[in-house]
Amino acid sequence: MRFHLPEIHRNPAGFDALAYLYAQTKELLFDDIEIDMKETHWFDADMCAAFGAILYSLEKRLNTVSLIQIPLSVKEILSKNGFLSRYGGVEIPDQWGTTISYQRFDKNDRYVARYVENEFMHRSEIPKMSPELLKKLSESISEIFVNAISHSRTRLGIFSCGQFFPTKERLDFTVADLGIGIRQNIKDCIELDLSAEKAIVWATEGNSTTRGGNVPGGLGLKLLGEFIDLNHGCIKIVSDAGYWQRENGEIFTALLNYRFPGTVVSVEINTADTSAYRLVSD
Repeated sequence: MRFHLPEIHRNPAGFDALAYLYAQTKELLFDDIEIDMKETHWFDADMCAAFGAILYSLEKRLNTVSLIQIPLSVKEILSKNGFLSRYGGVEIPDQWGTTISYQRFDKNDRYVARYVENEFMHRSEIPKMSPELLKKLSESISEIFVNAISHSRTRLGIFSCGQFFPTKERLDFTVADLGIGIRQNIKDCIELDLSAEKAIVWATEGNSTTRGGNVPGGLGLKLLGEFIDLNHGCIKIVSDAGYWQRENGEIFTALLNYRFPGTVVSVEINTADTSAYRLVSD
């Protein structure tokens, strides 16, 4: 069977396109699946985390997945970050160091912190900050992985990828899982039945007084969110059919047309920021 993929941007339309791909293929078993990317003239490389999670789920159901007719510009990027090498392509050197490699981590993988440190936190594009803040921010980003592992109940692992866009002056980093999603987790743990987007709002408010058990609380975003507000960056979360975005201290939510099978947390850092940061305690 052949499925066509449109351009994938890091926005509601891009997440919806990937969720639609999942909706079309989620029942397939023992099939030969071609993803036709002829019309995919742009692919935000960090979205490989969500895309790769869906393709991995197809392969776990013993389907054979092929990516065909990939435009050369997209093929080059996805070859540099190691994504296409998982699907018959060749990994090529990242001469300019703009990629954060595509990776899948098992639930108990011990290499997450090392990956965050080596691939993300020590990049020259990150705004200047004190060693203490850098350590805390690294812990905050690692917590995104930890929460994905502990709350999602996924059996398929955690997926991540990133990209630095010099001309757009932004550094993007995305983590995805194929777990039960935030809405279902809240419903299972405390019997609170929320819409998909309101569930993300609830989980990011950090109101610990109403939490119990294994409910996702904060998602590791408190310190990171404060930094992103000052940096004029952005955080986006997709879970189930819910879309949540925090930018300049403002929250925007929306419902997608299709359900993403898990949770995606995407962080955008403004690399044009020339400020230097430190903790108040510094």
